[in-house]
Amino acid sequence: MPKDVQDIERPRQLTLRKPDPTDGAAVWELVRDCKPLDENSMYCNLVQAEHFRDTCVVADLDGDVVGWISGHMIPNDDALFVWQVAVSPRARGLGLGRKMLTHLVDRDECTEANRLNTTITRDNDASWALFRSLARHLGGALSDDPHYIRDEHFDGRHATEHMVTITLPRAAPQARAA
Repeated sequence: MPKDVQDIERPRQLTLRKPDPTDGAAVWELVRDCKPLDENSMYCNLVQAEHFRDTCVVADLDGDVVGWISGHMIPNDDALFVWQVAVSPRARGLGLGRKMLTHLVDRDECTEANRLNTTITRDNDASWALFRSLARHLGGALSDDPHYIRDEHFDGRHATEHMVTITLPRAAPQARAA
């Protein structure tokens, strides 16, 4: 094969999908590589991938897990709670976080949600930027309030987590695909 043909980079294949239990170990490794995310046990990620698969997202790039969102519908509430967003260092700069969040919000299983909630510490600039970008993209309002307080909930061992709320206007998913 001529060298110039060998040097042509093949297109990368990105797939957003629901996880399955076999993704648990790869998700666990991804989260470990995405400091300062809190690490859960591998078993926790396996259970999330199985029991909460309808509200979790795996981003697969050429067969490797490079993105993860864990979430759930809040019981007895019309809200989707996003627990963690992880993007591999090798997939950063692709807008993957917002793509995964938009993909999740547009799933049939999330159509009852009229808002998205997540918690973010005040110093997590990347998460604030991601969720502000998502709110603009969706055309929803973003608000926040201190929710899990450092001394009240974390015994002084973790920064206060702010409950971020984004209203979810229910526009057609095709309009948000851009």
